[in-house]
Formats: sequence, C-alpha cells, structure tokens
Amino acid sequence: MTEFTHGILTASKSIYQNNKGSILRTIIYTIGHFAIAITVLMLIANVSFVIALTDAIVEPLANAVWYFILDKVWTAKYKKKF
Repeated sequence: MTEFTHGILTASKSIYQNNKGSILRTIIYTIGHFAIAITVLMLIANVSFVIALTDAIVEPLANAVWYFILDKVWTAKYKKKF
C-alpha cells in the first residue's frame, strides 16, 4: 500500500468514526429519496423508468450533500442546548 493510499484510508476511517450517525442518516435518507423520486416522477410526470431513475439518482445525491452539511451544522449548534 502506498503512502497516498494509506493516507486516504486513514482519513476515511477518521471521517467515518467522527460522523457515524450523520453518515448513516444521510445514507438512509438518500435511499428513501431514490425510491420516492422514481415513484413520483413515473406517476406524476409520466416519464419512463430510465429517465425517472436518472433524475432520482442525480438530484438526491445533491440533496444528500446538503443534508449532511445541514445535519453537521444542526448537531454542532443544538447539542450544546439540549
């Protein structure tokens, strides 16, 4: 294993250890969002499964990043108050 690869692995483990709860909630939210987006697009917009799937993957990934940032800010701000 190269030093670069080892550094990435070490950093990834650190990020995971420090953010387990946020990462798990983000993953669960994102999976649910995929399913909901596909269903809604197919029923409401009457688009094909492939188009719905494409939109359902791209848009929630952007939302997942947003949610992760929101969750980190929220927990940092409010864990001191409660």
